[in-house]
Amino acid sequence: MTSPADFDFELPLEQIAQQPAPQRRGARLLHLPRGGPIEHRGVVDLPELLGARGHAPPLVVVNDSKVVPARVHARRETGKRFELLIVEPAALGPGARLRAWIRGAKKLREGELLNVEGAELVLRFVGRAGPDDPDSRASELEIVAGELLDALESAGQLPLPPYISRPEGPSDRDLTRYQTVFARERGSVAAPTAGLHLDRELLAEIDHVAITLHVGPGTFLPIEAEDVRDHKVGAERFEITAEAAARIEAARAQGRPILAVGTTVTRTLESVAAGHGGAIVAGCGATELVITPGHEFRVVDRLLSNFHLPRSSLLMLVCSLAGRERVLSAYAEAVRAGYRFYSYGDCMLVER
Repeated sequence: MTSPADFDFELPLEQIAQQPAPQRRGARLLHLPRGGPIEHRGVVDLPELLGARGHAPPLVVVNDSKVVPARVHARRETGKRFELLIVEPAALGPGARLRAWIRGAKKLREGELLNVEGAELVLRFVGRAGPDDPDSRASELEIVAGELLDALESAGQLPLPPYISRPEGPSDRDLTRYQTVFARERGSVAAPTAGLHLDRELLAEIDHVAITLHVGPGTFLPIEAEDVRDHKVGAERFEITAEAAARIEAARAQGRPILAVGTTVTRTLESVAAGHGGAIVAGCGATELVITPGHEFRVVDRLLSNFHLPRSSLLMLVCSLAGRERVLSAYAEAVRAGYRFYSYGDCMLVER
């Protein structure tokens, strides 16, 4: 049995980044090569690192999902105000059902109407998640009137992670910096943070292709199960276009490495490959894949990733790709060297 404690580490609070780097490519990069010592570099060095061995450079795969301002306030029929975090924001209208995390309203009644502040959106409370639901925090709601995405865009707030703790809350700067420059498809409640380091000039220097995975809040939850194999993150929607699938398969056929920008890309590619005999095929679907030690990686050879929370499924994924002791040793070195951690922090480039 593998325990969550196997993915724990100590981090001084002052190393949790509260603001992004002045420039996207201004973050530090810790390089963990397949062989050889750790290198302390910068994101600006990424094109050089990708072509350093004289072989064909990797195909870089990014996630083009766009963060939706999915945190809103609503009022009950009694007038009491509470908070909703929409788990899977999508283009939904009257009669459709959605899921949300609710804070500040513990005793909602089945059928109770809820009015979203600042928008013409009325919801009906259906019920809370049952004991067998993979997302025990979720509640189900039905749209009575209004359009969900329109309401979120007009009245929603950016759902910054709770460890970004500022008295003033999200700022106008967050609207651009907590969003990748290639974000296109609306649907995430959290940014695919590894991609935040890439600007348009840097992207022009590397061969890349985009896929989509809409990030849900469950991805970032700590592992609470005694055995990490029992951890659940909930289903997350993905799409791989025919063009993206063809480019990925062509790169693999040429012997080029596949570099995933972030754990969301890794989970999507590995999930699709597991269901199609190792191949990447076009299509839409949902994945609940949690990558644990012993996972047989079929597609991803390299990973650009931020530094993740202790005891999280994201850290466990990185350890599964590059080795637990090796990764935790690199994390310890990053702490000693003063790297900035989590969503607005620095990053690492690891090789399988």
